[in-house]
This record gives sequence, C-alpha cells and structure tokens, in this order.
Amino acid sequence: MIRITRSIVIDEDELSETFVRASGPGGQNVNKVASCVQLRFNAAASPALSDDVRARLATLAGRRLTNDGVLVINADRFRTQERNRADARERLIDLLQRAAVAPTVRRATRPTLASKRERVESKKRRSDVKRHRSVRPESD
Repeated sequence: MIRITRSIVIDEDELSETFVRASGPGGQNVNKVASCVQLRFNAAASPALSDDVRARLATLAGRRLTNDGVLVINADRFRTQERNRADARERLIDLLQRAAVAPTVRRATRPTLASKRERVESKKRRSDVKRHRSVRPESD
C-alpha cells in the first residue's frame, strides 16, 4: 500500500513497471542495462481516486496521461534501476498529492475606499510628473 494522503491509499497491484534502455547517464552500461523505469498507473480505473481528483490529475499530468486514463511516468535520471524506480514512485506520489488538493475558491471583493483614493492620488502624481516634463510647463 502506498499512502498518498490521509484519504487516498493506492495498492501496489495498481502499478506496473517495465524496464527499458535509458538514454540518460550510465557510462558503458547504457547500451547493455535496462535502467529506465516506465511506471504505469491506471488512474481511470483506480478505486482510490474520486472524480474531482481524477479531473485535476488529468490537467496536471498533461501528455503523461493516455486516452485510456493510464498515467505513464518515465524515470531515467539515474544510472541504477533501483534509484530510477524510487524516483518514478516519488514523482507519482507528488503528482497525486498535488491533484488531491482542491483549489481555493476566489471570492470577489470590492476595493476599499482607501485603495480607491490611493489609486486616484497616484494617477494625479504621475500626471503632474508627465505634465512638468515639457519644455514650457503650463501654468497651474
């Protein structure tokens, strides 16, 4: 079990990992060892995710989410399979944690009287500066 938040826990069985040859670091091993991890998580079929979390995940994931609702994460930053595997899982957890946070609703408010006055005063000051730049300033 992988704990994402207090209410979201995904089962290890929902993840599938495949190992392919990486294009990143690896020295002489880069052409011999399959160190890149391709982590797949079927977000559309996961019972742990609610519909609103799925929708936010689709927005955050972008191209990493397939048309079938499968999230694909490629990890090839490190030379070893183990570190790439841990990196892929960390990135999945981070993405799901960000999707679990509901955005705060913005409530429209009116500007205060003081802020309106300050705005008008700053406009007047700016106007005076520009007016006094001319060669022959107009008389006040």
